[in-house]
Amino acid sequence: MYDGGMSAALEELVVCPDHGDGRECCSLSCGPLDTSRAQRLAVMLKALADPTRLRLLSHIASQGCESVCACDLTGPLGVNQSTVSHHTTKLVDAGLLAREQRGKWAYYTVIPAAFQELRSVLDLG
Repeated sequence: MYDGGMSAALEELVVCPDHGDGRECCSLSCGPLDTSRAQRLAVMLKALADPTRLRLLSHIASQGCESVCACDLTGPLGVNQSTVSHHTTKLVDAGLLAREQRGKWAYYTVIPAAFQELRSVLDLG
């Protein structure tokens, strides 16, 4: 059965780092999630579960606090404008990007609080 190459990718991952103190398991440093936070994070993680969206997000995030025009995303990523629009809409709806309309073009910036929330839940201690 085809798994999109995930078997090989998972074999390369180190799930639990060697802490050097005999601990064998990892734990979430932020504790258990409540229902509301779990739902919010699931929406964000689902939006990130697409290679094109990951590339778009990383390109926009690499600009720091600067807004990035949708017109500047097609070339570097090798996708057409409708693809950019589709995927940025998913990222905006998930709360990962902010969108500002300036005339004909939309400009995108990352939402730092969303990244902080993802970082906190993915931080294994």
